[in-house]
This record gives sequence, C-alpha cells and structure tokens, in this order.
Amino acid sequence: MTQITVSDLAADAEKYVDMAQDQDILITEDGKLVARLVAAKADKKASLNHLMNSFGGLAFTDEDVRDAREEHLQ
Repeated sequence: MTQITVSDLAADAEKYVDMAQDQDILITEDGKLVARLVAAKADKKASLNHLMNSFGGLAFTDEDVRDAREEHLQ
C-alpha cells in the first residue's frame, strides 16, 4: 500500500491510477487520510472479498453469499 498526498495525486494522477491496479493508494491531506484509490472490480463477489481482505483477510464463499442473501430476503 502506498500513501500519497492530494497534491501528489493532482500532479501525476495517471501514475497513481496505474499503480492502483496492483495496490491500494492511500490519499492524505494535511496528514489525515481522506481517500483510498483502488482498482475497479466488476465482479461483486470479488469486490466484497477485496474489501473484506482489507479487514484482516476475511473472505466469503458462494455459499456464504447465498445464505446471507436468503437471510436478508426473509
């Protein structure tokens, strides 16, 4: 994970968008985290797993997603 400032992003956005394909880019302003640049994920399950991996390596199987959906619909 790379950390940059808003000014860095403004100065070389293409570079950091390219980098975001391989790693998350944390964006700070005045020393505070304001945004995260991540690769776009078309697949919802892959997006969810990417997000959950950010929280310590959790991941969902197809069965987990199906069970959660059925529970939500009840």
